[in-house]
Amino acid sequence: MAVVERIAATRAVTRKRKNRLDRGEGRTAFFFLLPSLIGVTLFLVVPIIASVVLSFTNWKLLGQPQFVGFANYIKLFTADPQFWPVVRNTLFFTFEYLVLNIIISLGLAVWISSLKMGQRWFRVIFFLPTFTPGIAVAIVWMLIFAPGGFFDFVTGSLAIHLPNLLTDQKLAMQAVIIVSLWAGVGYNTVLFNAALDMVPASYMEAARIDGASAWDRFWKIRLPLISPTLFFGTVMTAITSLQVFDQIYVMTRGGPGSATATLGYSIFQKGFQNFQMGYASSIAWVMFAMIMALTAFQFWLQRKWVHYDN
Repeated sequence: MAVVERIAATRAVTRKRKNRLDRGEGRTAFFFLLPSLIGVTLFLVVPIIASVVLSFTNWKLLGQPQFVGFANYIKLFTADPQFWPVVRNTLFFTFEYLVLNIIISLGLAVWISSLKMGQRWFRVIFFLPTFTPGIAVAIVWMLIFAPGGFFDFVTGSLAIHLPNLLTDQKLAMQAVIIVSLWAGVGYNTVLFNAALDMVPASYMEAARIDGASAWDRFWKIRLPLISPTLFFGTVMTAITSLQVFDQIYVMTRGGPGSATATLGYSIFQKGFQNFQMGYASSIAWVMFAMIMALTAFQFWLQRKWVHYDN
């Protein structure tokens, strides 16, 4: 009995010391995390809560906000003639940019992975535009596409008669998409290329021995194996494309007319040009709802095409 009691006492002392150490480590960890926690609270949590509250007011940026209930949302869906064209523009940009981005980046990734030499250099070349600030990229491309600019010079030299991309209502959005692709396709290219490099060479060699063509090896082996990475790239690209703003602000200011006006630009316009902060906040939460709905749809759809290696 004495031995048993001594063992129990030792275990109790050890447990107390462990709990004391755990509490000490917890306090130390909290101390180191506190600066980040304060930053997240001040610059993320508080603005989100403030945006929700403002969406139910008619705050004009100056003066005291007045509570108006759901009036902003009712006006948005029923009385604002610009809202639905802006939503259509946003969805059009998102769909075309998303499809082209995934196709081009996947094609480039496959091409880079097939090279015997220079893979690292091509990864760097295609990834470099993602380091460039979006405003700087948009300014350079605006000068290229401007009336009488380099693009007009090239098309005129080749006797190709095209209206100016930035002043034509049907082509202005295509100019924005071109710039967005140039700036954003490199990230997914590197991402997909890394996933392709992780495909076991033994799988490809076995398929080659069995007589599978290059297309069959890609479609039935490589693509299913990289589908989780492809899904991640698709979700992140869709989220960022719904928030497009920089290119439109610099290149077109939503024009010509409202041909390139999107939800992101509309939030800026209503909030910081018309000083309708409450109304702009309601637009922001509609955009947030669209992002969440699209993301949820993609997660539901992944069950049909994403294959996880269990």
